[in-house]
Amino acid sequence: MAGRQRQSRRRAGGRALLAALVLGLCCRAAPERIRYAIAEELGRGSLVGPLARDLGLSPAELPARKLRLSAEKQYFTVSEESGNLYVSERLDREEMCGESASCSVSFEALLQNPLNVFHVEVAIQDVNDNSPTFSKAALDLEIGEWTTPGARFPLEMARDADVGGNSLLTYQLSSNPSFTLAVKESPGGKKQPELVLERALDREKQSSFQLVLTAVDGGEPMRSGTVQVRVNVTDANDNAPVFSKSVYEALVRENLPAGSLVLRVRATDADAGTNGQVSYSFGNVPDGVRALFSVGCDSGEVRTVGPLDFEEKSKYSFGLEARDGGGLTAHCEVQIDITDENDNAPEITMLSVSSPVAEDAPAGTVVALVKVRDRDSGENGQVSCELLGEAPLSIVSSPGGSYKVVTASALDREQAAEHRVTVVARDRGSPALSSRTALVLEVSDVNDNAPVFEEAAYSAYMAENNAAGAPVVRVRARDADAGANGRVSYWLAGGSAGAAPYVSVEARSGAVYAQRSFDYEQCREFAVAVRAQDGGSPARSSTATVRVFVLDRNDNAPRVLWPAAGAAGAESVPAAFEVVPRSAEAGYLVAKVVAVDADAGRNAWLSYELVQAAEPALFRVGLHSGEVRTARAVSERDAAKQRLVAVVKDHGQPALSATATLHVVLAESLQEALPELSERAAGADSPAELQFYLVLALALLSALFLLSVALAVLARMRRAGPPAVLRCLGAQRFSVAGATFPADFCEGTLPYSYNLCVAPGRAVADGAWLPPPLPSLPAEELLGGEPCAKPSPSSSAGAGEPPAHPDAPQVGKPARLGGEVLAVQLVLKEMFQVSSEPLRCKQLC
Repeated sequence: MAGRQRQSRRRAGGRALLAALVLGLCCRAAPERIRYAIAEELGRGSLVGPLARDLGLSPAELPARKLRLSAEKQYFTVSEESGNLYVSERLDREEMCGESASCSVSFEALLQNPLNVFHVEVAIQDVNDNSPTFSKAALDLEIGEWTTPGARFPLEMARDADVGGNSLLTYQLSSNPSFTLAVKESPGGKKQPELVLERALDREKQSSFQLVLTAVDGGEPMRSGTVQVRVNVTDANDNAPVFSKSVYEALVRENLPAGSLVLRVRATDADAGTNGQVSYSFGNVPDGVRALFSVGCDSGEVRTVGPLDFEEKSKYSFGLEARDGGGLTAHCEVQIDITDENDNAPEITMLSVSSPVAEDAPAGTVVALVKVRDRDSGENGQVSCELLGEAPLSIVSSPGGSYKVVTASALDREQAAEHRVTVVARDRGSPALSSRTALVLEVSDVNDNAPVFEEAAYSAYMAENNAAGAPVVRVRARDADAGANGRVSYWLAGGSAGAAPYVSVEARSGAVYAQRSFDYEQCREFAVAVRAQDGGSPARSSTATVRVFVLDRNDNAPRVLWPAAGAAGAESVPAAFEVVPRSAEAGYLVAKVVAVDADAGRNAWLSYELVQAAEPALFRVGLHSGEVRTARAVSERDAAKQRLVAVVKDHGQPALSATATLHVVLAESLQEALPELSERAAGADSPAELQFYLVLALALLSALFLLSVALAVLARMRRAGPPAVLRCLGAQRFSVAGATFPADFCEGTLPYSYNLCVAPGRAVADGAWLPPPLPSLPAEELLGGEPCAKPSPSSSAGAGEPPAHPDAPQVGKPARLGGEVLAVQLVLKEMFQVSSEPLRCKQLC
């Protein structure tokens, strides 16, 4: 028989499991609520339902969406591969839900990317896994022998922990001719078994009876429980106790102190003596009722023993028994309703937090899921949620008592790298209860900031002649981003023409170094563009201008333009000299030393000083002008030849200098200066210089002879009437070819005008100042001391003579002797070289 019962139970369990699976597959809820139904006592690993498919997810999406469950107690688990929902813990409906008619487990299914929550409810269906039980192993009844047939004696009701049809009990009594079983149904639907006396008892014939009461439930397979009923036949107790009510009801609030009176039951017995004394006790009640309530044996007062909690159970129903001294009993039912108090603060659970969140997340991005639960009911269980704190976040409600924390506006990591807010949940009870929890949201960086230079333009000052690799300036740019997005590197991005080879920039530090030595005289300033770029993707950059000013150093000595020192070689021009008349008074301008300095500022400020002279008291030089003048009148005692050495110094540190040598001949005219020149040539140490002056003298004599002959011929031809050819020659006596000038002749500032005469077609060496030549004149006029004179305004041409050429020399006022001597030197040299090219004078300034 036991084997058949096990087989029937297996078949029933299989049918229940199949029904649960079919129901689980067929139950599809709204998009945010999924419902399944399964039978209790399913084994671990049993399938509940295809959760991922019901959420609209394919197996390929599961790794990215990260499906997981959130619940207070994990009765279920979800497969990471298939997304199916499976049982992970033993499910006992009676343990989980007690006597409640319905039982379900609710939890949340969370999805990431994007963040979302779905509510899942699994209904636990009852199976007939509990047999009816009695609280006592035996029921003792005392029945007097005078009791008439038809009398009824209430028996203890059995209790079945199952619900629904599995808890519907029927009773059976073992066969006995003196007793039968009757069932009385109470207003609450419960069935009360009663023992019915069928015939009169005779104590003398049989003083006791042994009966068996069987309770059978309505499950499949059926389960049963038994209790022995022992009937003792007594004398003269013919009245049983009677309760004033068959059902006692009470309404009490939860959290009553222990020992508080709930209600009082009362039963009376018409008998006298001990047969009329009534005592009270619990009937067949669960142990949980005995842990919370007590009944006074004599008073019938029902009092609390333990704390009542509305959230655990809101209603209690149990039976009480009244027994008199003769053994007769009566039963009543007690129903106690518990009223709710606001004794539970809301519970906040962080289901998911997406931290960190990118700072470029759009407004409305879900960053956290919050579950709020209040175990109270009614207004005590109605909860509102809010955020406290300064943050661009807001909280919105979601079905099922959950909330979403979303971004209310754009985030900026540079302003706030994290946001701290407090989630506050408050119910509507009186007084209201609240709870709070902290939410920390970190903001991750994106490359939304370009590097910013501390200065838009940098200025650096660098002295010239620096060493290659010397630091010039350091640029610095800051990027408000973090990590690689804020790591700045530098390089050159362009600049002024030719500036790139001058400097380089270090990529990490932004230090700008000189690539070579700077020269102020070549480049006084230049600009380069430095670009700063971060390491983000895509990279951001900005540009700053670095302007480098080269500072001058005194690295150039003064250069003397006049008088120019003669260069070595046979073709060189001899050193310059000036002729000063002996009648010159103090302040007579002898010459002017002209010098330039390539430096700038104080380094180019020049001063002149006479450092060597045969007669130091005779000459002086202007400190700033460089003009050499006589300091006193020239006397006959002064030597005819004077050699002056002037030093030109700049004002740099240290000062640089150059010297200029000037030869001065004291003579009234050029004729007087020639012997001095001859002596000077004879006294020269160089053979080449001696030869030069000998050739010069010979050329001079030849030129005088030729000029004399030419003038004589011309005079005779004038008297005879010159032909047209000679008239042309007389009108244009000199070459019309332009004079050739040195390239840098006008760079200096000369104190007065000089006549420069150069043969056409012949180049003049750079820096060589040539004296003016003499025109072709008779020897008598040349030796007369007044060559190169200009005509007086009052003079006029003779009758019949053609007008003189504007450039032709005329007899007039004497020119400066210094220019005459230089002109003679050059003319003699040119004639010695047998040059047939005519000379031409040019006035220069």
